[in-house]
Order: sequence, then C-alpha cells, then structure tokens
Amino acid sequence: MRTRPLKVALLGCGVVGSEVARIMTTHADDLAARIGAPVELAGVAVRRPDKVREGIAPELITTDATALVKRGDIDVIVEVIGGVEPARTLITTAFEHGASVVSANKALLAQDGANLYAAAEEHGQDLYYEAAVAGAIPLIRPLRESLAGDKINRVMGIVNGTTNFILDKMDSSGAGYSEALDEATALGYAEADPTADVEGFDAAAKAAILAGIAFHTRVRLDDVYREGMTEVTAADFASAKQMGCTIKLLAICERAADGGSVTARVHPAMIPLSHPLASVREAYNAVFVEAEAAGQLMFYGPGAGGAPTASAVLGDLVAVCRNKLEGTTGPGESAYTQLPVSSMGEVVTRYHISLDVADKPGVLAQVATVFAEHGVSIDTVRQQGKDGEASLVVVTHRAPDAALSGTVEALRKLDTVRGVASIMRVEGE
Repeated sequence: MRTRPLKVALLGCGVVGSEVARIMTTHADDLAARIGAPVELAGVAVRRPDKVREGIAPELITTDATALVKRGDIDVIVEVIGGVEPARTLITTAFEHGASVVSANKALLAQDGANLYAAAEEHGQDLYYEAAVAGAIPLIRPLRESLAGDKINRVMGIVNGTTNFILDKMDSSGAGYSEALDEATALGYAEADPTADVEGFDAAAKAAILAGIAFHTRVRLDDVYREGMTEVTAADFASAKQMGCTIKLLAICERAADGGSVTARVHPAMIPLSHPLASVREAYNAVFVEAEAAGQLMFYGPGAGGAPTASAVLGDLVAVCRNKLEGTTGPGESAYTQLPVSSMGEVVTRYHISLDVADKPGVLAQVATVFAEHGVSIDTVRQQGKDGEASLVVVTHRAPDAALSGTVEALRKLDTVRGVASIMRVEGE
C-alpha cells in the first residue's frame, strides 16, 4: 500500500458533506485498504465558518472555495454544495488544477453535463456523480458500466422521496394533498418551500441525467417534459383503486419504437398494483430498467438523506482514488448516438379522464364521437348519474399524447360536458 495519502477537499459541509467527512474519518482504515492508499481530508469550504462541525479540525475550514480548489495538491474534490453557480466554476477550476471531481449536483449535471465532461476529459480527470440520482441506490454506475454492452429501451422510476411520501400517504390514508404535504413537512421529508419536489423540477433533472446515460445521447433539463403533482386529489386515488392502480410521480425515459429518437418526462401517473413500482412506500426511491438482453431490472432503496447520499459519494470517491493511483480515468461522456429528443406530443401513452356531464340520453355518444374524430380508441367507460348530473370516466388505449390532449380540449367545448374533473396518464402496462 502507498503511504502518501491522497488529498480530498470537500465543498459544502451540510447534511451530506458532514456525513462524508464523518465516514472518511471513522472508516479511514477500511477506505485505505480498499483504495490502496490512505485518504486525507485536506480542506472543507463552507459559508458559515463559525458553526461547530464535530470531527473536523477547525484549521481545515475555509470560506475561500476558489483558493481551495486551486491549491494544486488536491487529488479529489467532493462537491455537495448544489446549484449551478458557483459549483460549475469551482468544478472546472478543479479540473484545471489537476483534481478529479465527485459531485451530487443533479441540477448542474442536467443543465451543463456535456461541458463538464469536456473539461474533465481535456485535463485528464474523472467526473463521477452516483449521488446525483436516487441517493444511496447504485444506479449510475450500473447504467454506465454494467449495462454498457446492452441496449436500454426504457427507464422508469420514482426518484423523489418527498413526492412519493406524500402520494403514499394520500393512497394509504385517504388524505388530501395539503394534509399529506403538512405531514411530510413535519417529519422533515419536505422543505419549507417544496416547489422543486412537488412541481417535478428535482425529478426532471434526474430524468435528464438518466436518459443521457441510458441512450448514449445528450439530454438536457430543457428537453424533459415536466408536470407537477399538486393537482392530484383523493378522488383520483379513488378512481385509481377502482382500476386496480395507484398513483406515483414518475420519471420516464424511453427509446422510440423505431429507435430513432428518445423522450424524457416527469408527471403523475396511474400504475397497476401488480407493477413493482406500485409497492414503493414512504420516502423510498426505485428505478425500473428495461434492457434488450438483461430484461427487466429493479433498483430500490433510500433516495435521500445524509448517510445514504454520503454512501454513494464515498463509493465514487473510492473509484476515483483508485483511478488516481493507476494513472487512469473512468468512463466519460457517451453521447455517440446523437438521437433527437422528441416532444411530449409525440409520446404514445394512455389517459384516464374523468368528466362531469349532463345526465341525459346521447351524452356518451357525443363523447365517443369526439374520441373517434381525434383517432383515439376507448378502452373502458364508466358512468354514474344522479339528479341530472353524471360522472363519466374514460380510459383510452395508447395514442400520441398530442391526440389525447386535442381530445380533451374538444371535450371541454361540448355543451353536455360540465367540466373535466381530472386527467391522468396510465403507465406500466
């Protein structure tokens, strides 16, 4: 074993960063044995230097992150500050000064991953980011390496623990969205401002990363269709149960049937209770992968939290340090297919549509005519009426999303349709 330690600098020392530092200290001997050399925490950049950080020597703390990454003697930078800037500048500066980077920054990777890869390659450094998607779940490396010889056709998953906790509570207790959100906030699963989670921004960034890796093409955050879950109601769950389904906020990345394009999207969807993702409870994450040779694979585990995320960071740190010792680098960007990213309108999917209609003869025929005029086939219809009003639930066969959207807009214009109570896509069949 080499006795000279590899030096590691930490950018950020919050929930995740403090756990990374703790594990590096308490498991130092094990890490050294696995890497082939000791690792030394050589500096920690923070915004609040006066905060007590147990287990970290005060002399390691600095507020000058730029000076830390420019030192020249740092082997690996661990970036857990999040956001686009200053993280992007700090990472590229680290590459320029001979350091590889381990990051958990999903937002930056989804927005500017291609340029980060290019900078890493230019300077002969590694960029690893297992912790950016699904916390502790080993997912990025299996997609980049274990399945590198296979053809992945679909990646569908629950990649945000906050939203899954909320939807699970709505399903299991019959609670409304606001009530379930309040419980998630009280338990620490939801931030004071939950917008990034409940409106799907967090999941969309992860979907962009997953699609890029799975399909060997560049997919940016702007390419991902995003729809939040704030409009999901207890009534939607009641309808789902009648269909033998539940509701999840899903990140779905697909290769087109002809192989000529890909799509990436995030939205709430009904999935059958028989699907493996339906049983994912509370704040857990799970990703379902469909590959040509390997078949169906399921990755499941805690998707957030200090210790689980730090586990993924440390796994990357071990891999990058091994590469440093061997004078090599791991896999870089693989975007050779250069496939176009199709719009949501081109996605072929199914709809569950709940309509409030007049309870009189001929209404169902009018509704069916609208579906036929837009080339959308109806799978099932359920109608209940009372006192001149009725509820009509239609489940379609698969059709282009643009045709389904056009159908809904046409239904709104019918005199006999009082309103569209809910629209939900149906997946996993």
